[in-house]
Amino acid sequence: MEFKLFLYVIIVLSAVFHEYAHALTAYKLGDTTAKDAGRLTLNPLVHLDLVGTVVVPLLLLFASGIFIGWAKPVPYNPANLRDKRYGSLKVGAAGPGANLLIALILGLVLRFLPQIFPGAEVLFTATLGVIVYINIFLALFNLLPFPPLDGSKIFADAFPNVFQKLVNLGFWGFFLALLAAFWILPAIANIIFSLITGRGFAF
Repeated sequence: MEFKLFLYVIIVLSAVFHEYAHALTAYKLGDTTAKDAGRLTLNPLVHLDLVGTVVVPLLLLFASGIFIGWAKPVPYNPANLRDKRYGSLKVGAAGPGANLLIALILGLVLRFLPQIFPGAEVLFTATLGVIVYINIFLALFNLLPFPPLDGSKIFADAFPNVFQKLVNLGFWGFFLALLAAFWILPAIANIIFSLITGRGFAF
């Protein structure tokens, strides 16, 4: 029970940083839509979706141990971005980038902390490990090129022809994203986790 609640809190807070990064990047590129909507903040309540961030994930997490959820998408207007060619790509990449940055910083702390403080508490290092892994996984999942994930925005700018084919997949794109989340991404996340922290990860 306590561990599931801990996972839920970490995932939600990581998602908040993710959404804030979208809003901040859009603002830096000249679009104030997210700021005007009150989304340029780290206040979790602003980014939460009642169904997608509270009801569905908590029910699934406690009923089956599976987490599926979503936050409120950050609004932005591509027409307002100064970078017309790659503006949407930058806004889309900002969210996963924020999660990877969190994972990198805390992962390096996890890697070198025991060398600096040999008596570091096991519980503390285990907590850091969970946070690092979750942020790696969130970044990887959101980089998948299927709408409405952030990866689709990246593909729309970088590979427009491929993006159109992905859009045409419709529901099957979402289904493929879920398959990747359960069968492919955990292994990739473990590899990245090991590269950053110098150790393996297991829940």
